[in-house]
Amino acid sequence: MSGGTWRAVLFDLDGTLIDSAPDLGEAANELRATRGLSALPLSDYRPLTGTGARGMVGVALGIGPDDVHFESIRDEYLALYEARMTRLTQVFTDMRPVLDRLDTLGIAWGIVTNKHSRFAQPVVEAVGLAHRSRVLICGDTAARAKPHPDPLLEAARQLRVEPSACAYVGDDLRDVQAGRAAGMVTVAAAWGYLGLGEAIADWGADHLIDTPAELLKLAAMA
Repeated sequence: MSGGTWRAVLFDLDGTLIDSAPDLGEAANELRATRGLSALPLSDYRPLTGTGARGMVGVALGIGPDDVHFESIRDEYLALYEARMTRLTQVFTDMRPVLDRLDTLGIAWGIVTNKHSRFAQPVVEAVGLAHRSRVLICGDTAARAKPHPDPLLEAARQLRVEPSACAYVGDDLRDVQAGRAAGMVTVAAAWGYLGLGEAIADWGADHLIDTPAELLKLAAMA
């Protein structure tokens, strides 16, 4: 969709606002190390970082949710990640001036992530965004996570902004699906993790941008 003036911009967290791949990947390598396996390069993990523990365990050990041991291994991985999740994670450098400009323009911005609050809140605090983000909706905030629209609608409700006056920026197909279902302008972030699925151009986003700076141009034209 396209619409009137943007009153708010909502961001996915991992791969859109922050680069958390180094910590997520290193935790997966620690999982491998406990089994006597050598470390994999970060490039193996990065594309699937947006899928969280499921993706990282899959790359590290080659098992998925259908494996009888998956849940216990996932919990083991999450404990390793929680112990190191703020060591290397940081805001994408090119995103910082975008957030500054949104503040200057008086456009509210917030975060909607499928990362559970146990992880998301400390990470957002560690990278210096907790005092700036107007809203933080985590994977366990609403009844259903993305691709359902519930988290985005809750963010709009907390901001007291109509969904049609919001843009949602993300680097995963689920972000676009959730944004469209919520009636928001959808923006696909090509600098993100993107996964191994269909091409980002096929996600059906209203806008596809290669750099964070392009978001400001869209906001100016909205």
